[in-house]
Amino acid sequence: MNSARPSRIFRYGPGRPPGDRSSQSGFTLLELAVVIFIMALMFTLVVPYTGGYRKARLKSEARRLAGRASYLFDEASSQKVFLRLVFDLDHQVYGVMRLDPYALPTPSFTPDRSSAGAPVRMPPAIAIRDVTVGDLGTFSAGTIATQFYPEGYVDATLIHMIDLSGHVMTLVFNPVTGRVSIAEGDLTMAQVLAR
Repeated sequence: MNSARPSRIFRYGPGRPPGDRSSQSGFTLLELAVVIFIMALMFTLVVPYTGGYRKARLKSEARRLAGRASYLFDEASSQKVFLRLVFDLDHQVYGVMRLDPYALPTPSFTPDRSSAGAPVRMPPAIAIRDVTVGDLGTFSAGTIATQFYPEGYVDATLIHMIDLSGHVMTLVFNPVTGRVSIAEGDLTMAQVLAR
């Protein structure tokens, strides 16, 4: 027994009825509006995040410098040597110099060859804007150094770091304790130490 089933006829291409628009290519105005809306929504979510990323990167670099300074404070007093944290503001690099007071024939500062003394280059989006060291004054160009002493103190130092968005981080080296304070904003040493 053969049961007859009605067959369906599928038409593709030019045989479609003239009112059927499903084979035409292109987007409707509604489809374009939905895509533009989704893109605008994604843009509004991503743009504030990039600003947050820059600020987080600035904080990270400030912590990195603070960690280096804290380490140098401890190292100078435990090893009984003079250490200098040297800032080359023209090239946005900082590194460490060491002076062993017992070296012969003549003690002099030499680059520290340890892993902690390796030069650090600032990332392109972040810069050390200025450095103030004790009575030497404020420098925004050239080279300036802050010194760590074997007796357990450091030159009073104020550092401002800035990113491309204009965010500023302030670092202060406490001369007596060696503690490094980090604060957001363009602050003076007194403002940071008062916190």
